[in-house]
Amino acid sequence: MIEREAAVTFQGQPLTLVGQEKHSGDTAPEFTVLDDTLAEVGLKDFKGRVCLISVVPSLDTPVCDLQTRRFNQEAAGLAEKVAVLTISMDLPFAQKRFCSAAGINRVQALSDHKLASFGKAYGILIKELRLLSRGIFVVDEQGIIKYAEYVAEITNHPDYDAALAAVKSLL
Repeated sequence: MIEREAAVTFQGQPLTLVGQEKHSGDTAPEFTVLDDTLAEVGLKDFKGRVCLISVVPSLDTPVCDLQTRRFNQEAAGLAEKVAVLTISMDLPFAQKRFCSAAGINRVQALSDHKLASFGKAYGILIKELRLLSRGIFVVDEQGIIKYAEYVAEITNHPDYDAALAAVKSLL
């Protein structure tokens, strides 16, 4: 497995990302994550839909919380054919509790804790912490990545406007 040393930082400290970096135009890799019932979910389950995939280290942190709330709010104005997903290493039970308490009802929270399948496939798994780095991917209905952002300093916010523009360009 490819390792990209100093690919991102956490509070200025360099970290290694595991897996190949993905770019606009790449075929989106399949992955296996868990939903809040512990059922396996993959990209194939969203076939024919545009996917906005918001990746966060942990929902229980301020920036991740705000990122998830922002996309939940934005999802209200997007077409039904758009699936808005948040993927983290948080346990499915913690994700469900967070979403319930925060009123997150338009974003589907998915957990990569079991296999780190998403993290490795999208090159966003932090080797040193076994957490996912912050990023956003927009995948079109044919399974092609149309937007990819790896946030260089994981305590910073992603470019929400650019990600949303990428989604809207596919509608």
